Amino acid sequence: MFGTYEEVMDYCSKNNILMIDFKMIDLLGRWRHLSIPTGRFKPETLVHGIGFDGSNYGYAPVERSDMIFIPDISTTVTDPFTEVPTLSMIGDVFVIAQPENYRFAQDPRSIATRAEDYMISTGIADQMRIGPEFEFNVFDHVSYECSPHRTGFNIGCEQANWNSGNDEYPNLGYKVPVKGGYHTTPPQDVLYDLRARMCLLMEANSIPIKYHHHEVAGPGQIEIEVEFGGMREMADKTMLAKYLIKNMAFQEGKSVTFMPKPIYAEAGNGLHVHMHLFKNGEPLFYDENGYSNLSQTACYFIGGLLKHAPAVLAFSNPSTNSYKRLVPGYEAPVNCVFGTSNRSAVIRVPAYAKHPAAKRFEFRSSDATCNPYLAYSAMLMAGLDGIIKKIDPTKEGFGPYDVNLYNLPEEELAKIKALPTSLDEALNALEKDQEFLLQGGVFPQRLIDVWIAAKRKEARQVANMPHPLEFELYYDL
Repeated sequence: MFGTYEEVMDYCSKNNILMIDFKMIDLLGRWRHLSIPTGRFKPETLVHGIGFDGSNYGYAPVERSDMIFIPDISTTVTDPFTEVPTLSMIGDVFVIAQPENYRFAQDPRSIATRAEDYMISTGIADQMRIGPEFEFNVFDHVSYECSPHRTGFNIGCEQANWNSGNDEYPNLGYKVPVKGGYHTTPPQDVLYDLRARMCLLMEANSIPIKYHHHEVAGPGQIEIEVEFGGMREMADKTMLAKYLIKNMAFQEGKSVTFMPKPIYAEAGNGLHVHMHLFKNGEPLFYDENGYSNLSQTACYFIGGLLKHAPAVLAFSNPSTNSYKRLVPGYEAPVNCVFGTSNRSAVIRVPAYAKHPAAKRFEFRSSDATCNPYLAYSAMLMAGLDGIIKKIDPTKEGFGPYDVNLYNLPEEELAKIKALPTSLDEALNALEKDQEFLLQGGVFPQRLIDVWIAAKRKEARQVANMPHPLEFELYYDL
């Protein structure tokens, strides 16, 4: 939004901005923030930064936890949810050192910057443009408890099929069937206006919208797809989009979750990522004579992404809940293959993207529990490795498959490489396959080690907690 300190202060003066808010991303992908009065925002802030405790972000041990962040004023937006007029901007994390502070290597935004720099240094491309699809549920009520003596959750959703027989309040009967919500219209689609307001708010904050609609799951599942941008730029906008979507719903008395699988037996929430490479403004993924008009470069990128997919999933699908979505029968991929218009494949080549500048593919397994800077960077590094090493996806057995993989005979399915079925499996893959991430110093070894340790801890917590279904299965044995 701004290029200079003077532009920031001029805007603040003209718009009566009273607070400046700084947002940083923690290791696991949540925004944290710190605010100062506008009068305390000085030119020195953009040089010397503001101190904070890095240990609470998962970055540093307690005994060496003092760090600073320096605001990136190009990311500035006006926060639409604060009563006090507030400007918000993203901060980059720095290590305190003599004579000069330096970028913290494990800061996810720093990793995304290095990934783009590495791509340019290879000479392959100078831009990866991506377009994420945001899928999420809007609920009217959610409660949960994880106590030693009581565990469970309760979801309320006006349009859910389970409310069709509810006589406790006026019930007008227009409910969405299980897995019957795709492109449904009002009166079943009670979320149209909220969805439209979300999109207008995103547009007002420089996140151009491609379209929005009700998704497959009956209980309040929404999709908003945005236009393309550079990789790190879209990681910034992914964080902003989630902030705007969640806060607008909250403001209107509803709750949004990006959990991959909040409801059993319904379609889950993905974060499908469309991607293509450019160099000097020219698209690199188009060849009118290639399979589905894909160039050899695009095919090698696909080869690398599929070869490293199990390890990539440790960043793109980093929750235990992620793998409850990646099961057959719910339009989520479970096998490492690619194909045209094939939503059962990990990589789908959209048939409608015919023109050279539009030719692309989407990575369908990822979900929004990811830290977008790490997930998008891992995808890029895997694809670049495929181009550098000329990994042919067909020779590797990745397809193309232009058939419904869920209907393949068992003997055919046995020939196809499967995605991890749990977070632990994905972390095992990352432990064995991480060299592609370390190229160019993009992913620090320390970051990978810390990530694996943190995610192993989460997996153990979930595995150790008794599940309500276990009582149904085993209580009387």
